[in-house]
Formats: sequence, C-alpha cells, structure tokens
Amino acid sequence: MSYRQLMPIAPEYLHLIHQGPFTCYLYGRNSRDPKKKGRSVGDQLHEGQSLADRFGWPVVDRFKDTGVSATRHAKKTRDDFEAMLEGIRERRVRLVVAYEASRYYRDLEVYVRLRNACYEAGVLLCYNGQIYDLSKSEDRRATAQDALQAESEGEATRDRNLRTARLTAERGGPHGPLPDGYKRQYDAETGELIGQYIDPDRVDIIKGIWDHAAAGLSIASKCKELREGETLTHHGQEFTDAHIRYILRNPAYMGRRRFQGKDFSDAQWDGMISEATFHIVQAILDQPGRAWSDTAPQHLLSGIGLCGEHTAPLKPFLNKGSIPSMQCKERYDTTIKEALLNAFVEEGVISYLASDKAAAALIPKADEGEEDAAGARLRALTAQLEEARAAASRVGPMGVMELSVGSLAAIEASLLPQIKQAEEEARPDNMPDFLRRLVGNPNADEAWFALHITQKRYILRRIVTVRLFKARKPGVRKIEPGRITLSFIGEPGFRAEPHRRGPGPAAPRAAE
Repeated sequence: MSYRQLMPIAPEYLHLIHQGPFTCYLYGRNSRDPKKKGRSVGDQLHEGQSLADRFGWPVVDRFKDTGVSATRHAKKTRDDFEAMLEGIRERRVRLVVAYEASRYYRDLEVYVRLRNACYEAGVLLCYNGQIYDLSKSEDRRATAQDALQAESEGEATRDRNLRTARLTAERGGPHGPLPDGYKRQYDAETGELIGQYIDPDRVDIIKGIWDHAAAGLSIASKCKELREGETLTHHGQEFTDAHIRYILRNPAYMGRRRFQGKDFSDAQWDGMISEATFHIVQAILDQPGRAWSDTAPQHLLSGIGLCGEHTAPLKPFLNKGSIPSMQCKERYDTTIKEALLNAFVEEGVISYLASDKAAAALIPKADEGEEDAAGARLRALTAQLEEARAAASRVGPMGVMELSVGSLAAIEASLLPQIKQAEEEARPDNMPDFLRRLVGNPNADEAWFALHITQKRYILRRIVTVRLFKARKPGVRKIEPGRITLSFIGEPGFRAEPHRRGPGPAAPRAAE
C-alpha cells in the first residue's frame, strides 16, 4: 500500500510523503474565561509544542486567541487567527498545528478561508494529532466534515447557553461580569455559581458614587476624588470615567436583573440603592447637552443660553477690555457681559423657583385614579409577559414546547416597550433633591447660591430656555426690556434641548 493513499497522515510518516523541513505555526483558541472549565490556550500550545519537539518541526511562531468565539455569532475579531492566515498566504511555514478542528473554526465560511489559504500556499493542516494535505480531495472532504461537525457543536452550545441565560434571568440569578461592590458565592463541590451578595468592604465606595451622581455632580470629579484617595476598583485598577458610567447605568444596584441589554426582572440579590435614586441618576445622565467629563464648569450659561437672533448657543469670550463676556457662537454679533447675563438669569430663575407656578409645573399632583390605572396596566402587562415566558419553558403532551422561542421573542418585542412606558407612567417623578429643595421655597436664593455650578447648570437646562437678543443700538450697556428672555418649562418658547440647533419653539422678543 502506498503511503500516498493514507488519509490523514500520521506525524511519524510525514517525512516519507512530503519533503521537509516542516516549519510550523502553533495555534490555540478558547472562548471561555481560563479560570472556568475548558482547556486553556496555554495547554493547547503546550501540546502542539510537544508534538513539534517529538518530530523535529521548528516552530516559527505561536498564535493565540483567548476568550474569543469561532462561531458566526462571534462579536470579537480573532486578530491572531487573521495574522496566522496572512503568514500562511505568504508561505512562511509548511505546517499549521492546533489541538482540534474546533480551535480553528466553528463556522464553515472560516473553514473555507483557511482551506483555500493552505491549498494555495501548499501548507499542511494538523489537528487531533493527524496531518491533512488540502491538495487532496479526500483530505478536503474529511476536513470539511470535521468543520461541519464543529459548526454544529458550536450552534448547539450557543442554543444551550441562550436557554440557560434566559432561565437564569427569569429567576433573577447573577450572570456576566461581577458588578463592583458585590461578591459571588460558588458551590464548594461543583464550582457552579450560586448567587451574589453585597461586599461590606466596598458598599460605601459604590454608594458614594451613586450619591455623588444623584447630587448632579460630574462623573469626572468623582473619578478624580477616588484616584486622589488611591481607591481602586474591585479588579485592583484605578477608577475611570467609563467604569463609573458602567456602575451608574447598571440596574443591578437597585436589585434588578438585566438580560440582553434590558432591565428584565427582579434580582435574587439585594440592591444598594432605591429605585427612585436609580431613575433620578438616569434622568441626570440623559439630560441633553450635559458633559459627563466636565469636572468643574467655569461658565454658568455656556452652551445653555441661546442667541435669540440665530438660535445658536452662546459661548464665552474676552472682549477688547479683557472683560468676560458671552456671544453668539455662530455670528459673533450678539454679545453681553457675562456677569450681567448671569445676574439677570439667576434673579429670574430664583424668583420663578420660589413661586407657586414652579411648584405646579415641576411637581404636578397626579390624580390618584390615574396612578392606579397606570399601576394596574403595568401589572397586567407584566403578568402577560411572565405567562408567555413560563409557557416557553414547558413541554406539552406531544413533546413540543407550549410556546416556541420565536413566538416568545415576538411577544417580548411587543410587550417590553409597553411595559417600559407603563413603568414611566407609574413611576414617581425623578426630580433630584437639590432641585426639590428650591421649588416653592421662599428662601430659594440662599439655597441657589449654595449649589455647585454643575447643579445650577442642570437646573437651568431642565426648567428654562434663555435667549439673548441684540442691543437696540451699538454702545448700549444696560439690559433693556426684551433683550434677555426667559421661557420656563411649559411656557411658549421653552426648549427642552437648548444645545441642539434648529428652529425649535420660537420666543418673540418682548415688547419694549
């Protein structure tokens, strides 16, 4: 029997069939955290190195993709795999070695790319301790069958993971990255995740972040404070704006479970903050025009006040006498001294906040019947969704699920937006305490001037639209009637997003 008829080739016979030297690449990949179950990339490369040493194959390079899926659903690019393909195309080696076929691919399209590269460059493929010559039809057929099986296993694993993730979400169990401020409990025998609980050593740090944000202060200032205090994250790294934003956007801290990027269900663990605090912080972070990274704003009305002539925002500048002023960002022809503008706006805002008009506009008293109706609608929609999810997890008498996954997805797509809207209608107002203390307060002036400039800017964006018009003629220094207009929330001319360009609600200049 000819050695050329063998398929695949055993490593010990390779030199009898192909001419060396057999320079090689080693490749390893896994899609799981190396701390969890599964063969590590290091183990795969070690086994490949042992094989190369045994048969005298010089290793040219090692490639590894850690924590990266090889299925068509992968969200990360396999950078080392792509670099390896490039080296194959350039004929830098004769042989590529991996632990098994599924390390190379779990997607037929990726298999075809690797097969074509090896075929055109005359590179041999090795896995499971066997070598395949892709210039031979038998070897192409065999590797294609292995690729099909690897893809099928990948799809089956993904389906199992999705079902497990959904069931875990429905139970409110923990999943995914550990939130800073919590610890996890694992079964001593199986190593399976049981639950998570508040870390008593970090709870004050995390609550401090939420309190800081609920007070309307910037993320960057809190990040700076934590760094100066040498306080580290639960991973032992310096705090960053991104880490704090992740904390402030995560409903896990109010005891809610997120699934597929959405607030999904009650969690099994205790929350650190109230639901009201969570929604207050979301409203602050979502406010149009707010600069999260603004540690210490210097100008009260920069980007908030608008030019009444062109609807462009106002920006600070120094006039010819080096006096701080504000001007139209677009035409530069509408200007005023900054101190005059600030004083006029603050006086008007304080007067408004102390009035009954502000209390009626900012703290509306909802009819009890409306609140009950919103709550009843929310409960009915939630019960309908829970019933559908339960049906999707039950097997009927014929061995078929009572509700298919596709049908459940369609029901969720319809109900979840309605539930979110009902939650908004049933939820108490999201007014932060620093604003609530001002509304209807006869001493609003004292409370106002005690605020940080970041808090003042939040209030201005929320309740008033400031417009500056041109002076009646050049050289006029005083504020004439109608030159500055204040349109409060609910009034004609109020603009909820003052930083955005466009026509928006018009506010005619007041009569002189």
